[in-house]
Amino acid sequence: MMEPASTATRKKLFLLDAYALIYRAYYAFIKTPRYNSKGVNTSAILGFVNTLEDVLRREQPSHIAVVFDPSGPTFRHEAFEHYKANRQETPEDIRKAVPIIKDIVDAYRIPAIQIAGFEADDVIGTLAKKAAAEDFDVYMMTPDKDYGQLVSEHIFIYRPKHTGGFEIMGAEEVKAKFDLDSHEQVIDLLGLMGDASDNIPGCPGVGEKWAVKLLKEFGSIQNLLENTDKLTGSIKDKIENNKKQIEFSRFLATIKIDVPVELNEEDLKIEDPDEEKLTALFADLEFRTLLARRNVSTVQAPISKSTVQDFAQQTSLFGDVNPETHEIEVITPQYSHLASIATTPHQYRAVVTFEERTLLLNTLMQQCSVCFDTETDSLDVFTAKLVGMSFAWQEGEAFYVPVPSDINEAQQLVDDFKPFFLNETIEKIGQNMKFDLLILSNYGVKIKGPIFDTMIAHYLLQPELRHNMDYLAEIMLVYKTIHIDELIGPKGKNQLTMRQVPLEKITDYAAEDADITFKLKQLLAPKIKENGLESLFFDVEMPLMRVLAEMEQNGVLIDDVALKQSSEVLTDEMLNIEKEVHAMTGIEFNISSAKQVGEVLFERMKIVEKAKKTKSGQYSTNEDVLESLRGKHPVVDKILEYRGLKKLLSTYIDALPALINQKTGKIHTSFNQTVAATGRLSSSNPNLQNIPIRDEQGKEIRKAFIAEPDCYFLSADYSQIELRIMAHLSQDENMIDAFKSGYDIHAATAAKIYHLPIDQVTSDMRRKAKTANFGIIYGISVFGLSDRLRIPRGEAKELIDGYFDTYPQVRAYMDYCIQNAKVNGWVETLLHRKRYLPDINSHNANVRGFAERNAINAPIQGTAADIIKIAMVRISRRFQEKQLRSKMILQVHDELNFNVVHNELEIVKSIIIQEMESALSLSVPLKVDVGVGQNWLEAH
Repeated sequence: MMEPASTATRKKLFLLDAYALIYRAYYAFIKTPRYNSKGVNTSAILGFVNTLEDVLRREQPSHIAVVFDPSGPTFRHEAFEHYKANRQETPEDIRKAVPIIKDIVDAYRIPAIQIAGFEADDVIGTLAKKAAAEDFDVYMMTPDKDYGQLVSEHIFIYRPKHTGGFEIMGAEEVKAKFDLDSHEQVIDLLGLMGDASDNIPGCPGVGEKWAVKLLKEFGSIQNLLENTDKLTGSIKDKIENNKKQIEFSRFLATIKIDVPVELNEEDLKIEDPDEEKLTALFADLEFRTLLARRNVSTVQAPISKSTVQDFAQQTSLFGDVNPETHEIEVITPQYSHLASIATTPHQYRAVVTFEERTLLLNTLMQQCSVCFDTETDSLDVFTAKLVGMSFAWQEGEAFYVPVPSDINEAQQLVDDFKPFFLNETIEKIGQNMKFDLLILSNYGVKIKGPIFDTMIAHYLLQPELRHNMDYLAEIMLVYKTIHIDELIGPKGKNQLTMRQVPLEKITDYAAEDADITFKLKQLLAPKIKENGLESLFFDVEMPLMRVLAEMEQNGVLIDDVALKQSSEVLTDEMLNIEKEVHAMTGIEFNISSAKQVGEVLFERMKIVEKAKKTKSGQYSTNEDVLESLRGKHPVVDKILEYRGLKKLLSTYIDALPALINQKTGKIHTSFNQTVAATGRLSSSNPNLQNIPIRDEQGKEIRKAFIAEPDCYFLSADYSQIELRIMAHLSQDENMIDAFKSGYDIHAATAAKIYHLPIDQVTSDMRRKAKTANFGIIYGISVFGLSDRLRIPRGEAKELIDGYFDTYPQVRAYMDYCIQNAKVNGWVETLLHRKRYLPDINSHNANVRGFAERNAINAPIQGTAADIIKIAMVRISRRFQEKQLRSKMILQVHDELNFNVVHNELEIVKSIIIQEMESALSLSVPLKVDVGVGQNWLEAH
């Protein structure tokens, strides 16, 4: 809504409902929680602070307060012992976050108000009414609908929207939202329909529609209860039989406006934050973006002359540093706890002349372990040119070698360093080394010898955290690195390339990278050993990095002509579906608009009696919702089909041609080793993991991935690998027997559940058993299975019970996983890849349930990831040993894809099957299905 013009002259007070905003922030991150390096879940804190910062920046209030619920019971609890009784216990991470949030609020110099016996909405209601009478416009910041009863000419709800941003609701907006004649009727609405979240009972059998209808006719609960003789039928009985409960519910729903709290205008005035305290809190929480946003001032703090002299006496490859000519001025951030290049003694030198490079190379060849890094003029490995290379082999000392822009001179310089890169005895250390491997391969250099990637090492140790070097430097070394934008500026047309950065600056930047990465390796290597991760790191992840670099370099051919034809066909199909939808609904509307789809389905067509709404107040029409409505009306299927086609076109059909590299004529997807906490690889540009597998539209995409000339496209896919891993881990005899006997596991499961011979199992029975087989691994519930199979809940329960009767050790294994996780706080794969589950002992059932599902699934999914990685490393090694020209080109879930030279087909198939099926020894055989064709569709 637009604020009234008169409000411009009034003071602006914001009152924040603390717990409502904290809960909202916490659950916004529930699937991807934010942890710092100390293991603290910072989701609620980060979300709350971001919201607070947004309000301060966007609205610039003149006055503000944050209002908390009391720690003890309120007057409502005393009046009704079951008030809010059905709420889950507060998640531990929220309980731990609240004191920190209060410290942060204090550091902002914002009052935190908490009144014993009264909820935050009562305190906010009282302050809002007092302030509105004292020349204030008041904005009650909350997602809670109850506040609608408080709005007035100068009191508004400032409501966070589910999609981001905020909406301001005054009286008219509240009336429109609930279809009421007056915003004050919100109290009566809640009194009649109740509020499940607060356990306000309301009138049994009266939902929102009936409550609104009654209020339109009678105006208020009081008038309704005085005129029940005008009611008829069952609604008359419901109202008359529950008069006292309705009145009591209205009492519980009424926000008090007479709480004993004073409106102290001076206390509420916006002040400048306590930067020192705020920055210390953000630093401890590791809120790097918020720290950067503070723009902290600094003071000069030169280090002592003796420190400079000590530094100067450290030996250098090129002699001693002269303190007279290399004077160090240290600038210490006044509020930062982080060291930096300015506060840390170091020797970073540019190596420019041929003689200096020769001396450096000779010294490198004498080392047993060296960290190196490359600087380039682009992040595109196929077009990037080397700008320089940096090297470090002892802490505090590093060297930068600038590389000329001339291609021939650059090649010669890189060739000079080939003896180092090709030396098989010198360990090479790096951060995100795959990039460096790809860059150097453009110059004909293949890195040999042991490798240690600090990014991947940290990923194995703490998979849920970030792994970039700047972050690792802060959390492990308490050090702030030089950031790239300090050299080349922010993104945009005026951004420099690394080639344009002055030598002095790029030397510090590049040498620091090598030095810091070397330091990180010294800390990470012992931790890898302590955690039993040496085999996984050195035998799987490090060799895999080389394989992924080769796969990215290999790329895959795309038939862009076929994609263009598919685009035309699918676009026509989409337009035809659009016409069908308009004909079915009798109205033309934008099918891509979730809002319009909701209005058509639920208001115009009324395909369900009560439709679910999002937090922003519009009807929910996401895929899950529409899937649950299949069968209610044919138009739902058509809308889903339309959406599927549109997503397919935008994500793949029309997008893939744009990803074709002009230099190679191929698509070179990026494979990411450190993204998925489960251990699985992810991919980007394009994201192969999300390509539909079985449906007709997905086939159009796979058809476009083609073999190179004189080659076959070969697909090798693990068959039911997660179920086989479950059989091994659970040691369930029935499941092991089914796999060893070579039965179709889904038919075998159906035969056991339905007590039939396997040859009498119908396709429908097999389908249900298959869904149960895979669903159980992911902790599917009776409701979830019922919804997915579209069967009654009773049948779904029988199916799950039958499954566990069939495979009793599976249930025992699942229980073991959960109990083991509760003791250890983590679960692990067969190769000891760990998944940490800090919420496994939560008293909140929803939070705990999510962790329990991960406890069951992570060892299975992670072991499947480990197995295919082992297979990839071994296949690559065998290809090299046999000097084959065939290449591994793609990895998707449990599937590997290859470009196979015609006359190598049989040997390649033999190697692939052998290495994939023997990657790990299990109690049941691993099985691989291999297909061959001219494209991915034919092969798969």
